[in-house]
Amino acid sequence: MAQTLKFGNKTWATKKGSTLAYNDENGNYKPLPFAFTRSTSATRVNKEGLIEVVTNDRPRIDYTDTSDGVLLLEKAATNLLSYSEDFSQSYWTKSGLSIVSNNAISPDGSLNASKLVENSNNSQHICFNQQSASSKTFSFFAKSDGNQYVAISYDGGTNFNFFDIENGILGNLADANRTSKIEDYGNGWYRCSMYNGHSAYGATIWMSKDGINTTYQGDGTSGVYLFGSQLEVGNASSYIPTQGSAQTRVAETASGAGNSEVFNDSEGVLFFDGSVFATNEDLCISINDGTTSNRVELLWFNDGNFYTQVGNSGQEFISSNTLNNKILIKYGSGTYHLYVNGFRRITDTYTSLSGLDSLDFKRQGSYTFKGKTKEIGYYNTILTDLELETLTSYRTWISMVNELNLNIIYNG
Repeated sequence: MAQTLKFGNKTWATKKGSTLAYNDENGNYKPLPFAFTRSTSATRVNKEGLIEVVTNDRPRIDYTDTSDGVLLLEKAATNLLSYSEDFSQSYWTKSGLSIVSNNAISPDGSLNASKLVENSNNSQHICFNQQSASSKTFSFFAKSDGNQYVAISYDGGTNFNFFDIENGILGNLADANRTSKIEDYGNGWYRCSMYNGHSAYGATIWMSKDGINTTYQGDGTSGVYLFGSQLEVGNASSYIPTQGSAQTRVAETASGAGNSEVFNDSEGVLFFDGSVFATNEDLCISINDGTTSNRVELLWFNDGNFYTQVGNSGQEFISSNTLNNKILIKYGSGTYHLYVNGFRRITDTYTSLSGLDSLDFKRQGSYTFKGKTKEIGYYNTILTDLELETLTSYRTWISMVNELNLNIIYNG
């Protein structure tokens, strides 16, 4: 089988304004770069597991979830908190605790994490900035130093969702419908987040000894390390540092890989391995001729369905979760097939294609892709059913469970 475009799959090369796809047929390497744009800086997790700032227009290969790396493409987002790391500022109100600045190594590898030290009162021990969090996500990085739990409240301090920052798991959730997450960032650090907090106490960290009560007798020395607070509209995104004012990370784009010699109008296969972010937008990866008349598209719509379209055929969709999958479209002789995780899911017909010359993380002028790409491949010939099933399957049970973010439950 002839693979005329390769991208990712543990092999990454980037520079300002570009990330490299390539063709290595017959041992001859031909560059097929994506043009990349992002007019602000952004952060990623590097190979060493540390958060680092990437300057404008440089693609982010992110290693948060995998040692293989992914191309990270995100929506625009603004960290509404003016001081994301300096909790000693009067901007942050402290009650029942004090702040010790620059007291631990943070997730960016610097000695810039603060410690929240509880006093000896029988009270709540909290640090907060009082602003609206309605339809927003509050997140921060926390590490235990005597206190096992932190909490976020969705109603101003009556009910709480707890985070166990010793074991890296969610604790008691007063409202499981308020999307809460805890993510491991190594060295005892966890990113805790909750969507849609209270309008008055949106950015508030409560400390807790038992994961049930937020009012307790402090010992004057225990606490938690804290770093990287963020309040943003919608779901949590990558960390945006601030030092005195709100900061915005603009949306990023990648487009224009390939040419007419790479893509076959008569037959071919487009393969994608990765995940997309759940947003209220429509997302797309497309081979096209610069128009919407000739196209081979993978489409994630905001209605929760996954769609495909080839040429001007009617859109076909799968009414199921396709946020993290191995997906491909095979087309030729007026028929196309969609495979997802080793199974054929859709078969339909299309009219002829012509002029295919570009692979884009978007539909023309819209539907900009937002997600994590492990690999994209294009084959300019038809593959067998066995080859298609193999390409979209997992090699081991453990790799399937890990890549689909499933929980292993042992019985007996």
